[in-house]
Amino acid sequence: MYRHILCMNTSPAFGVSLEEQIVMLGKTGFEGFFTPWYENCPMDLWAKTARDNNMIYQSVHAPFGGVKKLWHGQDDEADIAEKELVDCVHDCSDNGIGLMISHCYIGFDSVVDITQKGLERYGRIIEEAQKCGVNIAFENTEGEEYLAAVLDNFGNNSNVGFCLDTGHELCYNYGKDLLSLWGDKLIATHINDNLGIKDRDGKIFWHDDLHLLPFDGIRDWDETASRLKNCGYKGILTFELNKSSKPERHENDVYEKMSLQEYFTQCYIRACRFAAKL
Repeated sequence: MYRHILCMNTSPAFGVSLEEQIVMLGKTGFEGFFTPWYENCPMDLWAKTARDNNMIYQSVHAPFGGVKKLWHGQDDEADIAEKELVDCVHDCSDNGIGLMISHCYIGFDSVVDITQKGLERYGRIIEEAQKCGVNIAFENTEGEEYLAAVLDNFGNNSNVGFCLDTGHELCYNYGKDLLSLWGDKLIATHINDNLGIKDRDGKIFWHDDLHLLPFDGIRDWDETASRLKNCGYKGILTFELNKSSKPERHENDVYEKMSLQEYFTQCYIRACRFAAKL
């Protein structure tokens, strides 16, 4: 779209290979994409597919299943979680991908426990990424206190920034304006919609993280565009969207009835609609 680079996620859940998805996204109109990371994933093949199709391999989403162990795990399991993130950094570097998206926490514990060991581990990961020429954008999820701790301690590093997930802000962060806190560090976006927190008492849970297409939930997109403009964001607009519903939820079912090409087309239409507000 004129003046805006638009990117979207790939996903094994879309039912065809990521290489096919990259080609389809490019033909639909998206100019770039991001992928997940897992051990021995064919990142070199995805990078080649990007080059062959004039696509931007915008970022890699680091694994997050073990990040809680970086703060609270036994040394052996924390070592495994740390190595996993460092391996992801190395794969990014080896394939010329300059940005890794990382979570700082996983889980819905009511007690926050920021540990020195956790900060030291994140410090080593960040240091290794800097040596490798890889930037890390830390994303808002549940446990935003851990995000604050990482950005407060390492936000001045030249390779550290913030990734705003617009859906997480609604359902994990109680609608708090996180750009007012870290907008000056914003280097990436994960744009998506949802219906906020379903539980009347405000209990947050991953089933609320729907990743709907923009304008299908309760997000005020004029307000979101205004906040992005106010913090001076000029970067790539990256969308992270789910075709499938979460367990015992049905909000995404309408997407499942579409072919993948129809779905990608709707994603692109919504991406352009939001980008026009900027």
